[in-house]
Amino acid sequence: MSRMTVYPAAGRVVPDPEAGGTLAAEGRDVPRDAYWLRRLRVGDVTTDAPEQNEDVTPDVPAPDQVVTTDAPKKAKAATNPPASAAPGSDE
Repeated sequence: MSRMTVYPAAGRVVPDPEAGGTLAAEGRDVPRDAYWLRRLRVGDVTTDAPEQNEDVTPDVPAPDQVVTTDAPKKAKAATNPPASAAPGSDE
C-alpha cells in the first residue's frame, strides 16, 4: 500500500489510529487508506508542510535608524464644558 505524509490543518486535532494519540504538528508518514483520504477530503489534514519561520525577529528599526520629529504637539480641545456653564443650570 502506498503512503503519504500528512500534517494537521491549522487549529485541528486529528486522531492517529495507527500510532495512537493525535497527529503531531510535524506530520507523519501514513498509509494512503480510506481513513486518511477522508481526513484529507474534509480538511482535517493537509499534505502541504507548514511554513517554518526561521527568522522570528520583529521588524524593529535599529537605534541609529529611529526617526524623531521636533514638531510641537497640539493640545487637545476640551470636549466637555465646565459644570457651571452646563445648559439648563439656573445659577
